[in-house]
Amino acid sequence: MQKKIRIIVLAVIFLFGFCLVRDFLIKSLIGTVVSSVTGAPTRVGGLSLSVIRQSVRISNFRIYNPKGFPRDILVDIPRMGVTCNLGAFITGKIHLKQLELDIKEMGVLKNKEGKLNVDSLKIAAQKPGEKKKKPAKQPAIQIDVVNLGMGRVVSRDYSVEGQPAVKVYDINLKKTYKNITSVQQLVALIITEPLKAAGIQGAKVYGASALAGVAALPVMAAFTITGKDYVEETFNVTMERAYDAGLQAIKTAGKVIGEDRSGSTISAAVSGARVTFKLKKLSQNSTQVTISAHKFGLPQAETASGVMYRLKERLK
Repeated sequence: MQKKIRIIVLAVIFLFGFCLVRDFLIKSLIGTVVSSVTGAPTRVGGLSLSVIRQSVRISNFRIYNPKGFPRDILVDIPRMGVTCNLGAFITGKIHLKQLELDIKEMGVLKNKEGKLNVDSLKIAAQKPGEKKKKPAKQPAIQIDVVNLGMGRVVSRDYSVEGQPAVKVYDINLKKTYKNITSVQQLVALIITEPLKAAGIQGAKVYGASALAGVAALPVMAAFTITGKDYVEETFNVTMERAYDAGLQAIKTAGKVIGEDRSGSTISAAVSGARVTFKLKKLSQNSTQVTISAHKFGLPQAETASGVMYRLKERLK
């Protein structure tokens, strides 16, 4: 009886160890392949594989800035779900029936020399019309459907004088793509589609999208342009603290034009836009903050969101 118990215990330990090693190897493979395509550090937080369901769940997948830029997150994907054909692995091919990606945030950074972090990625090195370099050997891959969700793009421009200009684009975009046949296509899609949705121009990395054929892939899109000129958040702080933090955030972002503490309002100029900061007391320790921005009469929600982003950093 004791011998049987020992065998069962050893079997459980073996299976547990096997699962740990298996998941570690898969995580390492994903990180290595993506890093080889981008030239940037990549980390996979957690991974769960179900053989019965033929599915994989990945958490905290992150691509960091390439060499020469601060070690900040370039792409943050908290959740990634995969439905795969495990039988294809026998033939040495990766076949994913469906891939679900939810990008929480993408950080676009322009350094003092005016160079974008996304343009320093390896996939941006090759230009349209150039002879394609022989890529490093990678596993054959086929992805039938990719559902891509994009939250926001945070842009920081260090090429301007003084503090960096911060703009936040809340794009909240969902798109579906078909027939991805290379890791390069997938990475180009993840990098360039949020930039396009945010309307960020001049990035050389767009060439990677054309070379990979990503531009012809989208088959369904759902994106609503609201034309909002403001952002609104509620913070669990007193109105006095929210006002002081907002004042400092605005001074960092631009120039204060007028203050009215009794009226809980601040007016300012930020990145060429006229910004209005307003507070509303909801309770003793709850304050609603509304920030609006206009430039030449047009809404500048990304500038308002940038000020709100700085405010959140101060109220953490």
